[in-house]
Amino acid sequence: MAGKQNQWIVGINAVASAVEHDAGNVREVLLEAGGRNPRLTAIEEQARRRDIDVRRVAQQALDGVAGGLRHQGAVARYAAARTFEEAELPGLVEEAGGRALLLVLDSVQDPHNLGACLRSAAAAGVTAVVIPRDKAVQVNATVRRTSAGAADAIPVVRVTNLARSLRELQKLGVWIYGLAGESGASLYGVDLRGNVALVLGGEGEGLRRLTREHCDQLVSLPMPGAAGAGVESLNVSVAAGVCLFEAVRQRL
Repeated sequence: MAGKQNQWIVGINAVASAVEHDAGNVREVLLEAGGRNPRLTAIEEQARRRDIDVRRVAQQALDGVAGGLRHQGAVARYAAARTFEEAELPGLVEEAGGRALLLVLDSVQDPHNLGACLRSAAAAGVTAVVIPRDKAVQVNATVRRTSAGAADAIPVVRVTNLARSLRELQKLGVWIYGLAGESGASLYGVDLRGNVALVLGGEGEGLRRLTREHCDQLVSLPMPGAAGAGVESLNVSVAAGVCLFEAVRQRL
């Protein structure tokens, strides 16, 4: 596990999830004094049950800590989430018993996109989300808030060399599908029921060359209205949701 650094997480969903899923890493919770939202009361009660320090403070104090983010009356000082290292990935795949579903994100830069991807991944029951250590956004307070708690609920595996990790996944029997708009093969025509990794590129550039070369097959999402609407591609978080839930549909 990587070392931990204290950070502030912001917003009711993010704070509630941290208290529920990872209370041992929540150092303290700050809630708005006089706040009438019943969810603030629920957070306070649960935090106290788990021996987490809770303080009611003025809104101005929360504004200062939140750094301009919408805090909804709740922030928490947090030892950054459990992060999984690439050496743990084989174990996660093995535990899935031949039905591993991995989401691999190649250089996603926007924390809101990563948070939305994590939210879809958690809803789809993914085995893990794989992200590069470098040249990609990491799980930070904005990602946590956008993910609505998903960042605490699923393994996020950080890898040093994405191409090497894809090779290792192939050795474990994982079939790698990369999403590329120019591919003539539709996602809906491939089998997503076994050990599968869905690889999506970052904003603007899409999949990098080495990432493409280490995919078993490139596929695309049919977009019959794209030409008329002047749309070249979907937002990465939208595309991730579509791909993941096609896998879910096939596995039902």
